[in-house]
Amino acid sequence: MKLLITGGHLTPALAVIEKLESKTKTLNMVYVGRKYSSDFEKTISLEYQEITRHKIPFKNLPAGRFTRLVNAKSLINALRIPYGFVRAAKIIREEKPDAILSFGGFIALPIAMVGRLFRIPVYTHEQTLNPGFANKLIGKIAKKVFVSFEETEKYFPSGKTRTVGNPIRQGIFKVIKKPFEIEKNKQVIYVTGGSLGSHSVNVLIEKNLQELLKKYIIIHQTGAIKEYHDFERLTEISSKLPGELKKNYFLKEHFLEDEAGYIYQMTDLVVGRSGANTFFELIALKKPAILIPLPWSSGREQERQAEIFAKNGLGEIFQQSEPPKKLFDLINFVFENLEKYKNSFTKLKKFYTTDAAEKITENILV
Repeated sequence: MKLLITGGHLTPALAVIEKLESKTKTLNMVYVGRKYSSDFEKTISLEYQEITRHKIPFKNLPAGRFTRLVNAKSLINALRIPYGFVRAAKIIREEKPDAILSFGGFIALPIAMVGRLFRIPVYTHEQTLNPGFANKLIGKIAKKVFVSFEETEKYFPSGKTRTVGNPIRQGIFKVIKKPFEIEKNKQVIYVTGGSLGSHSVNVLIEKNLQELLKKYIIIHQTGAIKEYHDFERLTEISSKLPGELKKNYFLKEHFLEDEAGYIYQMTDLVVGRSGANTFFELIALKKPAILIPLPWSSGREQERQAEIFAKNGLGEIFQQSEPPKKLFDLINFVFENLEKYKNSFTKLKKFYTTDAAEKITENILV
């Protein structure tokens, strides 16, 4: 059997790949995604790095999409949509998969649609509370739809939709590789903007950096988008810090899958976006957080997930438009009440299922 995997949510895809690799040695896999982090620069994407580490063939698909912004980049994106479908047809003709597993997004849409034309069964997983336009379309043609939240079922055909939870990569629960050695003599903050990083989050931390480093150790994942030069700028700032502060600052563009366990083990508080993967991993690991929702996420998805997290006492919400000093004060407040946040995680244990990847793989391997 040959399985083509595609989509915009890398982390649950990796969790399912791990499960598939553990269950069968006869399955061939190919991954279709973005080789580059951005359509307009040649920075190698995290998904390309991770998938090729698994020795799975990777097919680049520079698909287009409609965006809410109207500018030159959005026009180029729209013009790429037909090319994406042509390229998807070429990939499917060459690879001849027996099934397609989608993790949503504009990359997955042409593959799923063309695959359906070739009468290849399509399976899809929706990670978020509110599916985007692409995954709603994929859900209509899919053989089965898997969702992370029960309330997401209403967006898809009832007869073929099943709540399974969100696949969690097992590497976050154990130390496999240390990207650096941390002497934990202070509480540790992990700053992350997701796989691409977040310029807005990076700037908020930058404006509070010296004051934060006087009290805490900071692990900072900046992302690798070259447009803002965040990693380079923060590296330069780090080099000029006083020695006693510099030793508290650990900076990296990306943390690979086998490094994530060490980062989470060392972390006391997470500061970052509230994407679905972050939401589920924080619950699984019982890590308090200050969540900074992406303001323009589809259907207020990040805002809603942050609200669930905060209303159940697991952390706090900070809006990226608020003054940086307020974030500094909020970090101090959360640390002063850290045990209270940790003790609240039992309220959301229903969201953490240990067998989501198992449920998906058993449906595909029948």
